[in-house]
Amino acid sequence: MIELKNVTKYFMTKKGKNYILKDVTFTIPSGVNIGILGRNGTGKSTIMRMLGQIEFPNHGTITSKHSFSWPLGLGGGFVGNMTGKANVKFVCRLYGRNKQETQKIIAFVREFSELKDYFEMPIKTYSSGMKGRLSFGLSLAFDFDYMLIDETLSVGDARFKKKSKEALIKKIENCHILLVSHDMGTLKELCDSGIVVNNGALYYYENIEDAILEYAEINKRAG
Repeated sequence: MIELKNVTKYFMTKKGKNYILKDVTFTIPSGVNIGILGRNGTGKSTIMRMLGQIEFPNHGTITSKHSFSWPLGLGGGFVGNMTGKANVKFVCRLYGRNKQETQKIIAFVREFSELKDYFEMPIKTYSSGMKGRLSFGLSLAFDFDYMLIDETLSVGDARFKKKSKEALIKKIENCHILLVSHDMGTLKELCDSGIVVNNGALYYYENIEDAILEYAEINKRAG
């Protein structure tokens, strides 16, 4: 279960506060794969990071006993001057992996990401797609209650996308996901329930199909 109590999140702009959420109290049940839908600019990715307790509200609290992965996105959390391999080793240390476990994880990420020689090169030399592949492989190497996924299934060519999707489906046999995506087919395939973000509020739907219908209605009203 993920509980939000009186949560407000905003960013300061030249025009004042841009609200993502306004005084939201909300409970998300455990044991479901959740899709997060909303129009561009509504703060879907920010909300996902807050649910995963990676980013925090300006006011209110978000609590959960679950463990969450870092967001599977474009690898923004990597250290640019360090190699891909060094970044993987650093994450292993953060999560308390011993030397033998670390070597296994390095080997897995090297093979999965298909970065070849770039694995030994600084992250700052990577394209966004290469960072995404490294991030995806690294996330698959650890076990979490929830995987946070921000459009990552679009990383790479068609073959790599297929490989990543198959690996993710296998992974979520033993965990759950919070998925931000504009791909309705992927949401229907991977998610049970949905959260629609609109005008600073969250709306929870037990059936992902209902969330997709509401999202379509919001788009219609927006013209």
